[in-house]
Amino acid sequence: MISIRPLLAVAVPVLAALAVLLLNKRAKLRDVISPLAAIAMFAIVASMAPTVLAGGTVDLRLFEILPGIDFAFRVDALGMVFATVSSLLWIVASIYSIGYMRHLNEHAQTRFFACFAASLAAAAGGAFAANLFTLVIFYEVLSLVTYPLVYHHEDEEGWTGSRKYLVYLMGASKSVLLAALALTYNIAGSLDFVPGGLLAGVNASAPLLTVVYFCYLFGFAKAAVMPMHAWLPAAMVAPTPVSALLHAVAVVKMGVFCVLRVVFHVFGVGLVGGLGLGIATAYVVSFTILMASIYALTRDDLKARLAYSTVSQLSYIVLGAVLLSPIAMVGGIIHIAAHAFSKITLFFCAGSIYCASGKRNISDMAGIGRRLPWTMGAFFVGSLSMIGVPPAAGFISKWYLARGSVEAGETPFLIVLLISSVLNAAYFLPVSYAAFFGTEAQESPATVREIPMLTIPLVATAILSVAMGIFPDYFVALAERVVR
Repeated sequence: MISIRPLLAVAVPVLAALAVLLLNKRAKLRDVISPLAAIAMFAIVASMAPTVLAGGTVDLRLFEILPGIDFAFRVDALGMVFATVSSLLWIVASIYSIGYMRHLNEHAQTRFFACFAASLAAAAGGAFAANLFTLVIFYEVLSLVTYPLVYHHEDEEGWTGSRKYLVYLMGASKSVLLAALALTYNIAGSLDFVPGGLLAGVNASAPLLTVVYFCYLFGFAKAAVMPMHAWLPAAMVAPTPVSALLHAVAVVKMGVFCVLRVVFHVFGVGLVGGLGLGIATAYVVSFTILMASIYALTRDDLKARLAYSTVSQLSYIVLGAVLLSPIAMVGGIIHIAAHAFSKITLFFCAGSIYCASGKRNISDMAGIGRRLPWTMGAFFVGSLSMIGVPPAAGFISKWYLARGSVEAGETPFLIVLLISSVLNAAYFLPVSYAAFFGTEAQESPATVREIPMLTIPLVATAILSVAMGIFPDYFVALAERVVR
């Protein structure tokens, strides 16, 4: 089906960003723009779901760059997973951001909301890209428009974190990722995504294809596969809504989405398996899963602990894809949504705690759950999902991943999943336990209290996490479309 709707999904947040800039001096009207644009974007994305679920695609070719390279959109099942998650979570993130920025009276709010909207445009463009060229363009745009968000506080810590952010992401894409694109075009004469793999059946040596594959794996540094992960904890200097954007809505999801595109539609499952790249990648990401969890255990700063948790959880998604078992691949794909709903809840909670109490370190949060019961209750729900406890969303994706590792006959990766879940429990559950049962520091009862504009969105995302765990059919159906 040919339709302008993919372009509209990108255009709405772009127009929202422009409107925010124009309304710089009218703060109340400016703040309304993002939630309205988010609702409109989600409606456009949702309108394409019936076509994709029925096995179709929504296409739009804009113009040709070079022979075999178009700037074009194609909405398929994998793109719908990413677009649905990012557009839906933008609605709650925009409301949360307004409350957070107003409560702390943050500076440069116009720049903040404009860049936030622009990042959603880049995410939508990447989700609906019809080929590697279009995907990489939006991948790069996302790095650039989120850079001002990372250095938002404009202090020494902010500049240091933002430099590392840009050096890792742009450095990887300007070197190994560009090389991978050039080699792919030289080998295949095209950069289009093809069911079964663009490079399947090409006349190229196994060593060359292996080099290209790993250039993609590490070139898409937003996937945070070790050692290309250090930018992510460094970016925690940004305001908490930005951390939520980085970890749940757009940035890291763009990274793992790109890796999945390479596995499914550039190399193809058959070629990845034939070259032995699946198992090799599984060991690399398993190392990331376990080491990042160990790092998380050592962090007292709550956002830093959540950051290393994200590094670990992203590799679950890649692991599911490269196990090459249909069940594992479904698990990896739906973990995009499961992780997003749960991790945005956890970051929202971290921001709520900070706004209400000024506390960042876990060691200072004893007893805070009695002051912030909704916030810490939602944190507990998000933690259970990350651990993989039913009925939260994380249980569904981990269940598919565990079954898939057994189906693939790869018991070592089942053990990795089990150890990782134990580590998840070790670094998440003590936070909730201390918050509800720890001895509270002496403070005035009026000092720490729930902030409605922060509490309502975080409770909503916690509900979304549980709802997906109970009703996963939509995302499972899309994932099954991808692996057929």
